[in-house]
Amino acid sequence: METRRPYVLSLAGLDPSAGAGLLADIKTFETLGTYGLGVCTALTVQTDTRFLSVDWQSAGQIIAQAIPLLETFPVEYCKIGIMQDADTILEVITAIRALQPDIRFILDPVLKASAGFTFHDTTQLSVWREVLRQVYLLTPNYHEALLLSGKEDGHVAATTLAAYSAVLLKGGHRKDRQGVDTLYMGRTDMIDIPASSITVFPKHGSGCVLSAAITAQLATGCSLPTACITAKLYTEKFLASHSSLLGYHIT
Repeated sequence: METRRPYVLSLAGLDPSAGAGLLADIKTFETLGTYGLGVCTALTVQTDTRFLSVDWQSAGQIIAQAIPLLETFPVEYCKIGIMQDADTILEVITAIRALQPDIRFILDPVLKASAGFTFHDTTQLSVWREVLRQVYLLTPNYHEALLLSGKEDGHVAATTLAAYSAVLLKGGHRKDRQGVDTLYMGRTDMIDIPASSITVFPKHGSGCVLSAAITAQLATGCSLPTACITAKLYTEKFLASHSSLLGYHIT
């Protein structure tokens, strides 16, 4: 008997190098046993080392791509990557939830590319709060958590954001506990996820891969803590797969 994979949706930018964004998400979804559907939120000109320009898709264009997919496929989990601004994210989330009221969003708040390109600032903090109220999981790195919360300490930032949604604070940029991710499920319920001992290399798109892997694991029935733990293991294998900035997706 055929087994049908769960459908998951990525709303993300098109990176021609396929290391990050929409193409990286689809690779991750496929490798982890789900069927990935994709909506383009931005057309970028970039490689693994250079970010040259971005052509944003409007909220209307993003919603138009998503509607026929959501009308056709039962999507329970949706990963969100870069969009032009918080207003666009909120408008898209609202439209999608009108079609799929129980859908859960995993938001990777990409504020700046690894090559140094800044997408948008956080002056719309009030709008970001409205976005976070609609999100199941937020996956910021240390600096993104500080920017989104307006705080100066990572733990304080994460607990502040956790008042709105669950938060996975990524450990790649942490000075106190390098490589340790912390899952905040509310302001007092925390789980540390340490790094493994394998040798890893920096990768273009590692944050995209992690959030996509969490999305896939949730769609296959994992609890949130288990999804974050297993997704971190998958991402570490991705980081260890090759010494260049572009990694390979392996199980």
